[in-house]
Amino acid sequence: MNIVFIAVDTLRADHLGCYGYHRPTSPHLDEITQEGMRFTQHFATAIPTHPAFATLMTGQYSITHGVVAHGGGREIPRQAPWMPEALLRGGYTTCAVDNLGGWRVGYDRGYEFYIDPTRRRTLNINADNRTLNRRVFPWLEQHATKEPFFLFVHYWDPHTPYLPPRAYRRLFYKGDPCDPKHTSLDGMEEHPLGRTWRDTWFNQLGGNITDADYIEALYDAEIRYVDEGIGELTQKLETLGVLDDTLLVIMGDHGELMYRHNIFFDHHGLYDGNLHVPLILRGPGIPKGQFDHFSTHVDFAPTLLELAGIDPPEAMDGKSLVPWIQGEDREPPRDFIVSQECTWQAKWCLRTATHKFIKAREADFYESPERELYDLQADPDEFRNLADQEPALADTMEAQLEGWIAEMMHKNGLDTDPLIAQGISLGRAWKDAGLRAKKLRWNQ
Repeated sequence: MNIVFIAVDTLRADHLGCYGYHRPTSPHLDEITQEGMRFTQHFATAIPTHPAFATLMTGQYSITHGVVAHGGGREIPRQAPWMPEALLRGGYTTCAVDNLGGWRVGYDRGYEFYIDPTRRRTLNINADNRTLNRRVFPWLEQHATKEPFFLFVHYWDPHTPYLPPRAYRRLFYKGDPCDPKHTSLDGMEEHPLGRTWRDTWFNQLGGNITDADYIEALYDAEIRYVDEGIGELTQKLETLGVLDDTLLVIMGDHGELMYRHNIFFDHHGLYDGNLHVPLILRGPGIPKGQFDHFSTHVDFAPTLLELAGIDPPEAMDGKSLVPWIQGEDREPPRDFIVSQECTWQAKWCLRTATHKFIKAREADFYESPERELYDLQADPDEFRNLADQEPALADTMEAQLEGWIAEMMHKNGLDTDPLIAQGISLGRAWKDAGLRAKKLRWNQ
């Protein structure tokens, strides 16, 4: 069996047709889903990209491998388990078409072939899916029919700035994005990247953009564009005669917040728009249907290794979901999920099937409350903070969260929460320079 792992950066689950979205953003992914298994409740345990992929490949929580922030000072420990390395030792020819290895030490570990087409670009995340496919296809032609392979392809199209080809820019938007009556972008300049978006991104769109729905439609257009690239890749596998012997895995590393919660076109904030991402499996040993239990990034590596016939290393925190995939186990693999961020905000959250509790380790530039509690059934968009109205539930969930953190700290020999010890990364310049005029509420 071959494995093709397709990661689409910044891909929300709820913007795909196969997850119920109203726009036709993903016809090829929808078709793949009909032939395989859709994980309906898959969540990132660390965001954004660097900690997410460190978790995906190690099968460890960020509190174990230590990479809690994007662009932070910590590298992946050499002794940490690494899924591509395990596959290489297990007899797979391994290849990545990706750029993380050029950014941070350790992300290229375990790959016999590492191809980075983004080095030709000034802004490497602007290398689109067609650019990557032009490197993927020749490699497949040379290797796909000769040896079992693991291929990792990392598409970046839905990541900011959303600049799909011009033919796609009006695909999902019919109004006037510059109409002065629009107010949905009011306050964007207060966002730490707001002025940058206007000066370096919106200017390329033409006019004074006032409608956030237009920007969200561009995000959807990027998904449609990358969906076509995924369709071309699966067609290539079929042409080479290896599709039916290949496990296709499609996933998002984290999602995106459009402009709700005053977070404009970015991926921080521990809301479901950032944490709930797609996971789709199709291929040998995968029954058709859907997986409705909680699953997380920390389970990804042990699951893929077991599907490949390789024993997951004991050092992995996650659990293989193969027994649940194959219908051998009926009890849910977990009752709750813990996630964290430490890039623009330092926060932990605990999510159950019905509620989410968020705990901040320090104040942020939104002046968000220290504690947030949401009823996910009554308020799925997480707009109504109930921490003050339901203090008993908030206290209970906080105690459960802090207990989990303390247990993991003890397990890993830590005496300080790594979010506190390391501090935020990308937001540090803002914090250190005191760029916000208002005095933060917590310091008053």
